[in-house]
Amino acid sequence: MEIRLSGPDTDRLFALVNELKARMRSMPGLKNIGDDWGDQSKKILVDIDQARALRSGVSSQDIAVSLQTGLSGLELTQYREGSDVIPVLLRSEAAVADDFAKLEGLSVYAQSSGVAVPLTQVADLQVAWEPGKVLRRDRSRTVTVGAQLRDDYTAAEGFGALLPWLASEAATWDVGYRYEPGGEYESSAKANRSIIAKLPVAALLIVVLLVGQFNSLRKAIIVLLTIPLGLIGVVAGLLVSRSFFGFMTLLGIISLAGIVINNAIVLLERIQLEIDEMGRTPLEAIVEAAQRRARPILLTTATTVLGLVPLYVGGGDMWRPMAVAIMAGLLFATLLTLLVVPVLYAVFFRVPHAMPGEAP
Repeated sequence: MEIRLSGPDTDRLFALVNELKARMRSMPGLKNIGDDWGDQSKKILVDIDQARALRSGVSSQDIAVSLQTGLSGLELTQYREGSDVIPVLLRSEAAVADDFAKLEGLSVYAQSSGVAVPLTQVADLQVAWEPGKVLRRDRSRTVTVGAQLRDDYTAAEGFGALLPWLASEAATWDVGYRYEPGGEYESSAKANRSIIAKLPVAALLIVVLLVGQFNSLRKAIIVLLTIPLGLIGVVAGLLVSRSFFGFMTLLGIISLAGIVINNAIVLLERIQLEIDEMGRTPLEAIVEAAQRRARPILLTTATTVLGLVPLYVGGGDMWRPMAVAIMAGLLFATLLTLLVVPVLYAVFFRVPHAMPGEAP
């Protein structure tokens, strides 16, 4: 679970980061909360007093060269040994010892006059803490605050509890500061978008195949209208099992749509068979087809649901939502398919609501 905070000022940004971390620590399902900037490191700030430096006869460049010599080292020459070139550096003992007190004793040499003055005479030194690294995203300073999830806690539950609080807090932030969810929330949303972008093409192919199989646009529409029936069961199943909607749930819904369409096709084919080969009236064919196809459809549903039980029990948080979506959606859609598809056929084909010999 990750949240990215972005803003122009580091101090203000980390104030928001600390507030976010405090909020995440109060959530019982999160642990090991941290950020990707790491621990802060010490930095020595050299504040040059230009008036004192001018009186001492040294310039800012003199101070910079002296500090480089005392800290990182100044390259004086190069030593060649065969094909290797080895730089020769001049460096103070204070840099090797990493002692702030010795650093205060460094001398600044004026290149024009050769006069040496103590560093503290021309500048004020102080130690400050700064981030070990600065990371940017879209050219803005960005801190990613992450946390691991405890045993039965899901990222969906964490984001569901955290994002409303972030939205209310962001309304009070200064201009230029923003947040965006990352981690599993972002990866799941990206995967869902990639699938949804291809769904219109898949739907078009299904319609073309259905129209080609039945040679009837009305029958194709009846089959497609059965798909939302499964979604009712999916929602009910997720609510009862207290599961969540994610990428795997979407895959389950797509698989469920294929099974529901198959059941509707089988029922419509049987209705047409009763009319063409058995010589029944449309109303008799609808009733007979529903009775004859009820057992195969129910047995197919039962075997599919029972086959998904191990996946639901032992699949964990990753596979359980998909199993719930298929099982609950298929149970609900199968019962409605046996009832709704015959009704839709009668409505679309205007089948009279009376048996032969009965008053209409």
